[in-house]
Amino acid sequence: MGRQPTSAVSVDAITLRYNNETRQVEIGVSKRMSEPYIDQLALPGVTLWEGERLAEAAQRAVQTKLGLGVRGLGQLTVFDEPHRDPRGQTLSVAMWAVADHPADAPDYVQWHPIDDLPPLAFDHNRMVDSCRPLLVDRLWRDLTFTRALTGPTFPVSAAVAITRSLTGTSPDRGNLNRRLASVRGLGISHKRVVLGRGRPGTLWEWQSTHMEPESADIA
Repeated sequence: MGRQPTSAVSVDAITLRYNNETRQVEIGVSKRMSEPYIDQLALPGVTLWEGERLAEAAQRAVQTKLGLGVRGLGQLTVFDEPHRDPRGQTLSVAMWAVADHPADAPDYVQWHPIDDLPPLAFDHNRMVDSCRPLLVDRLWRDLTFTRALTGPTFPVSAAVAITRSLTGTSPDRGNLNRRLASVRGLGISHKRVVLGRGRPGTLWEWQSTHMEPESADIA
């Protein structure tokens, strides 16, 4: 007798924001309200509904678990370890999402730097560790991901901080500036920004006419 299909499908969203005050890319988590792992912190996740697209499920996860909308999202990878969920075999599609207006998040939402995540429910710590290289690969290459994270304009210091947060190492500023100059749809603004003492710095600006409506990797 052949084995029967048993796996449910969940969607877990690695929800990001760039915190300009701490100069860190942070991940949003909240306490689970039901078993298993009740009261433990977790990434926002939901079970995929019949007929629901992955992008719709990711938006629903962020909205219901973090109380936020998203300004961009896309698919990362699938986790299929048979015992990752004590309720039964569950495939998890890991998605990236960048929170819209993250400062308006409810008090129950916690934000943590990638390198300082607390213990999370399920396999969510491993999920973040495994997906981090995929996020790094999207930075400055996937226009939807990058623009969602940086916002419409940003100084070089923010580009350095975002790159450092995701990669774990400080980039060479010269190489980073050359990388920024090569990104399609990104240019130097006629405006300048003043950060502390010194001369005004360069402000980079996205040109909306060159932006794609969504990531091509959303399934």
